[in-house]
Amino acid sequence: MTAQSRKEGSPEPLKPPPKASPSASILLISPSNEILLLRRVKKSSSFASAHVFPGGHIDPGDGPLPPQDDVRLHEDNTAYRMGAVRECFEESGILLAKSRGSQSMLLQLTEEERHQGRHAVHNKKLRFEDWVHSHGGFPDIESLHPFTRWLTPANISKRFSTQMYLYFLPLAHPGLPQMLHIPTSDGGTEHTEAEFLPPVEWLSKAQADNIILFPPQFFLLSLVADFLKPHTPDGAETLSTDVLQSQRDALLEFVKTSDPPWGEICISPSPLKKERKELIMGLDEPGLELEGTSRRGDAERVIWVQFKGNEGTSGLKVGWRRDVEPEGLNDEENKEYLETRRKEWESGDRDEDLERALRGRKENL
Repeated sequence: MTAQSRKEGSPEPLKPPPKASPSASILLISPSNEILLLRRVKKSSSFASAHVFPGGHIDPGDGPLPPQDDVRLHEDNTAYRMGAVRECFEESGILLAKSRGSQSMLLQLTEEERHQGRHAVHNKKLRFEDWVHSHGGFPDIESLHPFTRWLTPANISKRFSTQMYLYFLPLAHPGLPQMLHIPTSDGGTEHTEAEFLPPVEWLSKAQADNIILFPPQFFLLSLVADFLKPHTPDGAETLSTDVLQSQRDALLEFVKTSDPPWGEICISPSPLKKERKELIMGLDEPGLELEGTSRRGDAERVIWVQFKGNEGTSGLKVGWRRDVEPEGLNDEENKEYLETRRKEWESGDRDEDLERALRGRKENL
């Protein structure tokens, strides 16, 4: 039917939502329990100048994936893990690979070997896994710990299904060269800076508007900041190996024993309400592709954010959902209230802040 033949006032046919592109990112934890963030280039089409975790698209060379209409596409598997480790190497120069000769140690290569390999893999001249094998190692995908998935809402034109992981670099070891843990930018292709800092420092920088963080990064940093602290309770700034390991153990226990485990949680942010200039995003929805499954998001927390157009974000904080639910509503009334908010969003009754809230989720969440 042409536009001319369509009856006046009849609705436009609904377009199917765009498919969610598979991607993966890593919260890379240093020997001193700091987190690596990369600063995106100013010319980036999305998240310009923002700080992000290393990560990106899953390439065919990373391994097979289920079909787009299969819910298993949104589950942790070998391809997501391989893509996460490969992207970390391409973007930061840190190679998460074990030596076949000593599987307790990261693969040790010269700076020149790593530089050449990084360039060749990025330009797809070599398959990442083959290059690692040629140097006597294997990608250390088994040491990745799933830590949420983020699924872009269905009404956004560019969508991603991003698997997040934790990876702990080895604690101090006399036989492990420090050069293995020094991140570098990719030369300005996608990022201009690469730095490890304690999670609480990254959060403070964002809240002071000194850096740009988007909700997924801020939310996950907020979770790990409760465990990876730069000081002991008595104020000691130099943490012993035992203390560092205890922090890691506590974080992993939190990730694996929560109900559901954080590795199974999938979050598709949705607007809950607005307070002044700040938007409160609900985190309980798992996303369109996972409706009707047992997967769910985080029903206990919300995130505040003010979107500032090309200037990024401001006012980020994480809080408890129970503190922002409409007052005086029982469970059934609250359900009806939230459903009304969703219908308003789907019908197009939204402002620019809401639009920015769910727009342009890139491969690096």
